[in-house]
Amino acid sequence: MLENSESLNNQAILLAQKGEYDEAIACFKRALVMENQNYLLWYNLGITYRDAGALDEAKSALEQAFTINPFDEEVLETLALVCYTANEFEEAMEYCRLGLQLNPHNTHFWNTTGVISFNEADFVAASEAFEQAVTLNPYYYDALFNLRDTYVQLGNPAGVQECNARLKKLRPTGDWS
Repeated sequence: MLENSESLNNQAILLAQKGEYDEAIACFKRALVMENQNYLLWYNLGITYRDAGALDEAKSALEQAFTINPFDEEVLETLALVCYTANEFEEAMEYCRLGLQLNPHNTHFWNTTGVISFNEADFVAASEAFEQAVTLNPYYYDALFNLRDTYVQLGNPAGVQECNARLKKLRPTGDWS
Protein backbone atom coordinates (compact mmCIF):
# COMPACT_ATOMS: atom_id res chain seq x y z
CA MET A 1 0.00 0.00 0.00
CA LEU A 2 1.36 3.39 -0.98
CA GLU A 3 1.52 6.16 1.57
CA ASN A 4 -0.63 9.19 0.97
CA SER A 5 -0.98 12.43 2.88
CA GLU A 6 -4.39 11.51 4.31
CA SER A 7 -3.24 8.19 5.77
CA LEU A 8 -0.08 9.82 7.13
CA ASN A 9 -2.16 12.59 8.71
CA ASN A 10 -4.47 10.04 10.35
CA GLN A 11 -1.52 7.96 11.55
CA ALA A 12 0.17 11.07 12.94
CA ILE A 13 -2.95 12.12 14.85
CA LEU A 14 -3.17 8.67 16.46
CA LEU A 15 0.51 8.79 17.40
CA ALA A 16 0.14 12.26 18.88
CA GLN A 17 -2.88 11.15 20.92
CA LYS A 18 -0.64 8.48 22.47
CA GLY A 19 2.04 11.07 23.24
CA GLU A 20 4.40 9.76 20.56
CA TYR A 21 5.17 13.25 19.30
CA ASP A 22 8.44 12.59 17.47
CA GLU A 23 6.83 9.83 15.40
CA ALA A 24 3.76 11.97 14.75
CA ILE A 25 5.89 14.91 13.63
CA ALA A 26 7.80 12.62 11.26
CA CYS A 27 4.50 11.46 9.71
CA PHE A 28 3.28 15.04 9.26
CA LYS A 29 6.57 16.00 7.61
CA ARG A 30 6.31 13.07 5.19
CA ALA A 31 2.74 14.09 4.38
CA LEU A 32 3.85 17.68 3.78
CA VAL A 33 6.44 16.49 1.26
CA MET A 34 3.48 15.13 -0.72
CA GLU A 35 1.11 18.03 -0.11
CA ASN A 36 3.03 21.12 0.95
CA GLN A 37 0.10 23.52 0.47
CA ASN A 38 -2.34 21.59 2.69
CA TYR A 39 -2.95 24.01 5.54
CA LEU A 40 -4.58 21.32 7.71
CA LEU A 41 -1.36 19.30 7.67
CA TRP A 42 0.55 22.40 8.78
CA TYR A 43 -2.09 23.09 11.43
CA ASN A 44 -1.94 19.53 12.79
CA LEU A 45 1.86 19.70 12.79
CA GLY A 46 1.65 22.95 14.77
CA ILE A 47 -0.75 21.40 17.30
CA THR A 48 1.59 18.45 17.73
CA TYR A 49 4.64 20.66 18.22
CA ARG A 50 2.64 22.69 20.76
CA ASP A 51 1.62 19.58 22.65
CA ALA A 52 5.24 18.42 22.62
CA GLY A 53 6.29 21.75 24.17
CA ALA A 54 8.12 23.02 21.08
CA LEU A 55 6.49 26.46 20.88
CA ASP A 56 8.82 27.98 18.27
CA GLU A 57 8.24 25.09 15.90
CA ALA A 58 4.51 25.17 16.66
CA LYS A 59 4.34 28.86 15.84
CA SER A 60 6.27 28.37 12.60
CA ALA A 61 3.99 25.55 11.41
CA LEU A 62 0.85 27.47 12.41
CA GLU A 63 2.08 30.57 10.59
CA GLN A 64 2.53 28.43 7.48
CA ALA A 65 -1.07 27.18 7.87
CA PHE A 66 -2.22 30.79 8.27
CA THR A 67 -0.31 31.87 5.15
CA ILE A 68 -2.06 29.18 3.14
CA ASN A 69 -5.50 29.80 4.65
CA PRO A 70 -5.86 33.14 6.45
CA PHE A 71 -9.59 32.57 7.00
CA ASP A 72 -9.53 29.60 9.39
CA GLU A 73 -10.49 30.79 12.87
CA GLU A 74 -9.03 27.73 14.61
CA VAL A 75 -5.62 28.43 13.11
CA LEU A 76 -5.77 32.02 14.35
CA GLU A 77 -7.02 30.98 17.79
CA THR A 78 -4.23 28.45 18.15
CA LEU A 79 -1.63 30.95 16.93
CA ALA A 80 -2.86 33.50 19.46
CA LEU A 81 -2.66 30.96 22.29
CA VAL A 82 0.79 29.72 21.28
CA CYS A 83 2.06 33.30 21.18
CA TYR A 84 0.43 34.01 24.54
CA THR A 85 2.04 30.90 26.06
CA ALA A 86 5.40 32.09 24.71
CA ASN A 87 4.80 35.52 26.35
CA GLU A 88 4.57 37.16 22.93
CA PHE A 89 1.57 39.23 23.97
CA GLU A 90 1.72 41.76 21.14
CA GLU A 91 1.66 39.04 18.48
CA ALA A 92 -1.04 37.14 20.35
CA MET A 93 -3.17 40.27 20.45
CA GLU A 94 -2.64 40.84 16.72
CA TYR A 95 -3.88 37.33 15.92
CA CYS A 96 -6.93 37.99 18.11
CA ARG A 97 -7.58 41.23 16.21
CA LEU A 98 -7.35 39.41 12.89
CA GLY A 99 -9.69 36.74 14.20
CA LEU A 100 -12.21 39.30 15.39
CA GLN A 101 -12.10 40.95 11.97
CA LEU A 102 -13.07 37.57 10.49
CA ASN A 103 -15.72 36.88 13.11
CA PRO A 104 -16.59 39.51 15.72
CA HIS A 105 -18.87 36.95 17.40
CA ASN A 106 -16.08 34.50 18.22
CA THR A 107 -16.11 34.39 22.01
CA HIS A 108 -12.73 32.64 22.18
CA PHE A 109 -11.00 35.60 20.56
CA TRP A 110 -12.72 37.96 23.00
CA ASN A 111 -11.71 35.81 25.96
CA THR A 112 -8.10 35.50 24.80
CA THR A 113 -7.99 39.26 24.21
CA GLY A 114 -9.17 39.71 27.79
CA VAL A 115 -6.59 37.28 29.15
CA ILE A 116 -3.79 39.10 27.34
CA SER A 117 -5.02 42.49 28.58
CA PHE A 118 -5.33 41.12 32.12
CA ASN A 119 -1.76 39.84 32.02
CA GLU A 120 -0.61 43.26 30.86
CA ALA A 121 -2.51 44.76 33.85
CA ASP A 122 -4.92 46.62 31.53
CA PHE A 123 -7.94 45.63 33.58
CA VAL A 124 -10.35 48.02 31.87
CA ALA A 125 -9.58 46.54 28.44
CA ALA A 126 -9.71 43.05 29.95
CA SER A 127 -13.15 43.66 31.46
CA GLU A 128 -14.45 45.01 28.16
CA ALA A 129 -13.22 41.93 26.29
CA PHE A 130 -14.60 39.48 28.87
CA GLU A 131 -17.90 41.37 28.97
CA GLN A 132 -18.14 41.06 25.19
CA ALA A 133 -17.49 37.31 25.40
CA VAL A 134 -20.11 36.86 28.12
CA THR A 135 -22.61 39.03 26.25
CA LEU A 136 -22.21 36.82 23.18
CA ASN A 137 -22.34 33.62 25.24
CA PRO A 138 -23.72 33.99 28.77
CA TYR A 139 -22.75 30.36 29.47
CA TYR A 140 -19.05 30.78 28.62
CA TYR A 141 -17.69 29.70 31.99
CA ASP A 142 -14.04 30.67 31.44
CA ALA A 143 -14.91 34.19 30.31
CA LEU A 144 -17.27 34.68 33.24
CA PHE A 145 -14.63 33.38 35.66
CA ASN A 146 -12.04 35.72 34.11
CA LEU A 147 -14.47 38.63 34.25
CA ARG A 148 -14.99 38.02 37.96
CA ASP A 149 -11.23 38.09 38.58
CA THR A 150 -10.98 41.29 36.56
CA TYR A 151 -13.74 42.92 38.58
CA VAL A 152 -11.76 42.01 41.72
CA GLN A 153 -8.77 43.89 40.29
CA LEU A 154 -10.97 46.85 39.37
CA GLY A 155 -12.55 46.99 42.83
CA ASN A 156 -16.04 46.30 41.51
CA PRO A 157 -17.76 44.29 44.28
CA ALA A 158 -21.18 44.42 42.58
CA GLY A 159 -19.64 42.94 39.42
CA VAL A 160 -17.87 40.25 41.45
CA GLN A 161 -21.13 39.38 43.20
CA GLU A 162 -23.03 39.17 39.89
CA CYS A 163 -20.35 36.95 38.35
CA ASN A 164 -20.33 34.69 41.42
CA ALA A 165 -24.11 34.29 41.20
CA ARG A 166 -23.92 33.41 37.51
CA LEU A 167 -20.97 31.05 38.03
CA LYS A 168 -22.88 29.28 40.79
CA LYS A 169 -25.79 28.73 38.41
CA LEU A 170 -23.43 27.25 35.84
CA ARG A 171 -21.70 25.06 38.43
CA PRO A 172 -24.14 24.55 41.32
CA THR A 173 -21.54 22.70 43.42
CA GLY A 174 -19.05 25.56 43.25
CA ASP A 175 -18.37 27.74 46.26
CA TRP A 176 -17.96 31.31 44.97
CA SER A 177 -18.41 33.24 48.18
